[in-house]
Amino acid sequence: MKHETPDIYDLGLAADLQMLQRSPITRRRLLSLGAAGLTSFLTGCALAGTQAGGSDLPLVAGTTAATADTAAGAAACVAEIPQETAGPYPADGSNASNQTLNVLTRSGIVRRDLRSSLSTGNTAAGIPLTLVLTLVDSSRNCAPLAGYAIYAWHCTREGGYSLYSNGLTSEDYLRGVQATDSAGVVTFTTIYPGCYAGRWPHVHFEIYRTLDEATSAANVLHTSQLAFPQDVCERVYATDGYAESVRNLAQISLETDNVFRDGYSSQLATVTGDVTSGYTAQLTIGIEG
Repeated sequence: MKHETPDIYDLGLAADLQMLQRSPITRRRLLSLGAAGLTSFLTGCALAGTQAGGSDLPLVAGTTAATADTAAGAAACVAEIPQETAGPYPADGSNASNQTLNVLTRSGIVRRDLRSSLSTGNTAAGIPLTLVLTLVDSSRNCAPLAGYAIYAWHCTREGGYSLYSNGLTSEDYLRGVQATDSAGVVTFTTIYPGCYAGRWPHVHFEIYRTLDEATSAANVLHTSQLAFPQDVCERVYATDGYAESVRNLAQISLETDNVFRDGYSSQLATVTGDVTSGYTAQLTIGIEG
């Protein structure tokens, strides 16, 4: 007997009605799952909104909202993130700011929590920020890149950089390295960076093939930067300690920033949270692994 391939565009009226309630982006993601995936999701329409709390994706029996989100998100992929400058304060062994500082060789630099200085024990003040970076291979359907190393660094609440700025040359906080897990993810605990004159609020990062190679800029595979949304920056900078950032942010934009002005869609983090409990910034980073 001949078996016909199910038509993903003819799954019935109920399915059509469910699809019309989804956002255009979600519809595209669901369609990419094929007939089997669509049927599995859409037959759970009776559970949508009750178990998912009004989620844009319906649930099916035996699944959770997170499972549904993961399945739909798997269809989406990101392009390779642009190469960007490491800036004048990388402390990665390269010649920067007329120095060859290298924090990557210091004991303890492989760490999750970046807020304390390894050298002095002092802690950087600021609104708490959890930084979640997911590394994927943009040349292989965004397969997760496990075992790679990401070195991240950024400025203080006041806009200075440890090891370089006046009063901070003895500090090495807000810098750290981690290896990606099996899902390609690293998570850093840090503080929301300030905005200094001439630059949009950002985090620098370098990617290395392994943790063992993350000891010198000579081994870097990819260097880029993460940008923060304006509305979140404005809320953070209205709190104590960020006074200078209010003025500096008002004088710059993503469109005029010398790094992000040529396009920032793949570098703009998704940020959730509040000034009381802190924020979480997430970015999926695509490279050719």
